[in-house]
Amino acid sequence: MVIRSFEYPHPYITTLIRTKLWAQVLLGLFLGLIVGTILGPEMGLVEKEVMEVITEWLSIPAHLFLKIIQMIIVPLIFASVIRGITSAGDMKRLQTLGIGVMVYFVVTTIVALVIGILIVSAISPGSFVDSDMIKKSFGIEDEVNTVEDADLGIRDIPRGIVDIVPSNPLMAFMSGEMLSIIVFALIIGISMISLPEKSSQPIMALLESVQKITMKVVSWAMRLAPFAAFGLMADITAKVGLSSLAGLGAYMITVVVGLFLLMLVYIIIIKVFTKRPLLQMLALMKSSQLLAFSTSSSAAVMPLSIKTAEEQMRVKPEVAQFVIPLGATINMNGTALYQIVAVFFLAQLFNIDLGVTTILLITLTALAASIGAPSAPGTGIVILSTILIAAGVPAIGIVILLGVDRILDMTRTVINVTGDLTACLFFDQRIKSSEVDADKPADVQSK
Repeated sequence: MVIRSFEYPHPYITTLIRTKLWAQVLLGLFLGLIVGTILGPEMGLVEKEVMEVITEWLSIPAHLFLKIIQMIIVPLIFASVIRGITSAGDMKRLQTLGIGVMVYFVVTTIVALVIGILIVSAISPGSFVDSDMIKKSFGIEDEVNTVEDADLGIRDIPRGIVDIVPSNPLMAFMSGEMLSIIVFALIIGISMISLPEKSSQPIMALLESVQKITMKVVSWAMRLAPFAAFGLMADITAKVGLSSLAGLGAYMITVVVGLFLLMLVYIIIIKVFTKRPLLQMLALMKSSQLLAFSTSSSAAVMPLSIKTAEEQMRVKPEVAQFVIPLGATINMNGTALYQIVAVFFLAQLFNIDLGVTTILLITLTALAASIGAPSAPGTGIVILSTILIAAGVPAIGIVILLGVDRILDMTRTVINVTGDLTACLFFDQRIKSSEVDADKPADVQSK
């Protein structure tokens, strides 16, 4: 009887794993870590060629999951943004929500960048790595460089602003330029809300059908999420190895501490501005956060975030369907913090002293890059290379970060998704408060 009691997990755990997606994803990550460690270089049980073949097969569910999300995300975002805009009801309400959301995103991104600069300057993770060995392996001379006025492409900013508006929307759809697609959707949505309801109703019915169809496809893809989490974690652990990840521990700790401080900012926003029970809201975010951690894609989590916001957090659909698709591309605070920490870390590693002007310009560049960053896994490291070149830091340093980027990508995506849900709560409370004020008699409002 004693042996039998150990054959099966606790009934509560069994029920949790069977019914909760986040528990299945967590189990997949744990099993993937174990399998990856067995296949990895530390154990030495499997040849490298065999390991690569095994991990490729294990990664099939992950690749399928991401392919399905990438296939469906463009029509989903396009339909969701337009429906979110038109659900505002009138132009005045749209102006209040739209401008407020943009200001909120910019302010919180600046807060994330400031946190990143302060934490990386305080910890100085570059001093924990053998910089001489790194520079020697890259063939970089051992000298201290000072960058006071880096040319960060300021002259290119006007052109970049103009290019956000797509001259050919079809090309933007085909190439997956998310920021241009969102701008196009914003223009269409604003024009539709300006028309009589009779004129825009047929298009609204079509967009509603598109959104429902894409959400159904995504719900099918969600069944692959636990297997995707298992395959991705096994692949990362097997190829990188646990010991090689430990060498960049100080850098990882710096990023994680910065993200934790940013999470505290979101907690303060929920506690002070939303009038919602903090612990309950954080508990409701759990499923989206774990899926974000396993997929490293805000876009992949977007349907679940919208569902969580509307059905569990009781956020108005007009808020959830406007803020979350917009935030999946624009509200990338975790990515912004990561990029600023990475730039400072590599500058410390290569003995490059960044001047005040350069720091300011890097901050502005990181702000712009995080706003335009695609919400797909691994894009942060690509954008980082542009910032490094502009800052005068050897872009080859990215090779150092590749080993741990996937893990940090998972972590910063959790913060990105948390930021989107926090913004939903913030603006839902703001709209409800404005509705209450509007319903009060004039003499009550004047008191």
